[in-house]
Amino acid sequence: MQERTILTMRGIVKQYQVGGEVSTVLKGIDLDVKEGEFLAVLGPSGSGKSTLMNIIGCLDVPTAGEYVLDGRRIGSQDEKTLAKIRNREIGFIFQSFFLMQRQTALQNVKLPLIYADVQEREQNARAEEMLRRVGLLEKKDYYPNQLSGGQQQRVAIARAMCNNPAILLADEPTGALDQKTGRQVMELFHEINEEGRTIIMITHDAGIAAHAKRIVRILDGNIGEGDTADA
Repeated sequence: MQERTILTMRGIVKQYQVGGEVSTVLKGIDLDVKEGEFLAVLGPSGSGKSTLMNIIGCLDVPTAGEYVLDGRRIGSQDEKTLAKIRNREIGFIFQSFFLMQRQTALQNVKLPLIYADVQEREQNARAEEMLRRVGLLEKKDYYPNQLSGGQQQRVAIARAMCNNPAILLADEPTGALDQKTGRQVMELFHEINEEGRTIIMITHDAGIAAHAKRIVRILDGNIGEGDTADA
């Protein structure tokens, strides 16, 4: 059975006006991601990886080039449609967790479902299932300040998965964690990926990137294949 391509980029350029000069951050990126892949985008600070992540996540649009996500041409969508794509097609996982401090773990996980107008009974059922999936159902009524860093990241992963997105997009997901906890989060990513979930992970850490099944390296706005990691 042929693998389905879920993300295609061709000739992606991103430029910014800085004073009177134009700065080109991405210089013609070509990238294909298959459904069910675990891909790491590896690059140092200033390489363009954050800009690429923002475009993959529909948080920004390219200056030139074509981006197709799960059959949709992203460049032709209006902001309302892009917001809907971000909510339903992409699950975001950030280095700093970005949990709502005055809401419980369960309430945090439910947020994307609220924005998607899912009925409350289903919100609770799906959020509890996701917390169970990441091993934190018994902590559902805890607030973020009552959880460890690793537990907070697991809540963030549960939140990212609750809308059943096409892609999990993780930005330095272990950057705020100690080494042992970071390994545990990577083990969870492996489990999620083995279930068929597509994961794109942005990182500067070669050790973390090695957990992915495929690595692409970005440097000075250009991208190329890296190593194929052992899953």
